Amino acid sequence: MKHRLGFLAGVAMLLSPLAAHAADLAVKAPPAPVPAAVYNWTGLYIGVNGGWGWGRQDPLNLIDNRFDRSSFNINGGLVGGTFGAQIQQGAIVLGFETDIDWADITGRGVTVPTIVGVPIGATLNVTTKIEAIATARARAGVAINNWLIYGTGGAAFIKETANGTTIAGVPCGTAGVLPGCSESHWRPGLAIGGGAEWGFASNWTAKAEYLYVAAAGTGASVDHVNIVRAGINYKFGGF
Repeated sequence: MKHRLGFLAGVAMLLSPLAAHAADLAVKAPPAPVPAAVYNWTGLYIGVNGGWGWGRQDPLNLIDNRFDRSSFNINGGLVGGTFGAQIQQGAIVLGFETDIDWADITGRGVTVPTIVGVPIGATLNVTTKIEAIATARARAGVAINNWLIYGTGGAAFIKETANGTTIAGVPCGTAGVLPGCSESHWRPGLAIGGGAEWGFASNWTAKAEYLYVAAAGTGASVDHVNIVRAGINYKFGGF
């Protein structure tokens, strides 16, 4: 009897570590989940964009700054290229962007030029156009993983042209009255707006934005354009 009890005690001692190990396996915690990847907005990028613009422009101010203000409705399309750089710190993204768009934003109509309210004695058929828009802007936004909501503002440069044809009265080229009816200038201005950008792949993003662009020194009601456009950018990675 004593031999049997000793044998059973020995077996129990041998099996007890195995039982404890099995218990440990039963309550062992599962491996920690792999954290989801977070989109990285830091890097240099280039892209293309296109859209539509509409606003007001004063063609007579291009022809001669003596004339009283006039204002023509303008609208049309634009397309161009973009270059930028940005850096992300937490959810904040700060950067700089520049672009140039070739535009066909036009307007036309008949006007009677005046100086301090007095007609100069000519009636003109005028075509006015924004041929190009370039901007250099700061951008600041909030990243929500692969979405970026941003505001932007900075300098703008607008290529404006005006062409007039005399349809009554003093003809174009009359010295001291109407020396010319065609002019083209680059004008400085300001641009401000905002938009949203979506990172649909590790190096590719798509954006939609609105910009208000106004030429400096032309008054609040003339020489401005509203722009809505979409674009695709390729990002070269972090730095």
